[in-house]
Amino acid sequence: MRMHQTAPLLLPHRAEQDVEIQGYTIPKHTRIWVNAWSISRDATYWEKPTCFMPERFLNVDIDFRGNDFRFTPFSAGRRICPGMNLAVRMVALIVVNLIKTFDWKLPNGMAPEDMDMTEKFGVTLRKAEPLVAIPVRSTT
Repeated sequence: MRMHQTAPLLLPHRAEQDVEIQGYTIPKHTRIWVNAWSISRDATYWEKPTCFMPERFLNVDIDFRGNDFRFTPFSAGRRICPGMNLAVRMVALIVVNLIKTFDWKLPNGMAPEDMDMTEKFGVTLRKAEPLVAIPVRSTT
């Protein structure tokens, strides 16, 4: 959800009053687009931001529910995703069951580092090349 979120830009927000942020004046009623894709790859907030390191989330206090603005997979404020609580539970349930039920392999002996993780930009993000992983029924 950090590296490959569904949408690169969060839903637009609007400044309710004139405000100055880091020396920039944002006039009242200005439409504000948050580039979540860029924030999630900012070395100011993330060590090795382009590396897949799920362990970075162990034993840390990063709030994905819209209070920690370096990680906003569900947006924040009044525009926060109404399905966030369901999504968090369902993704965990589905991933755990897939890991428990199957072993996974790549096609034709492909090495993980050879996978093309390039994204195709648009209103939503998708992989430029489809991800192919072969499920093999787990024997354990």
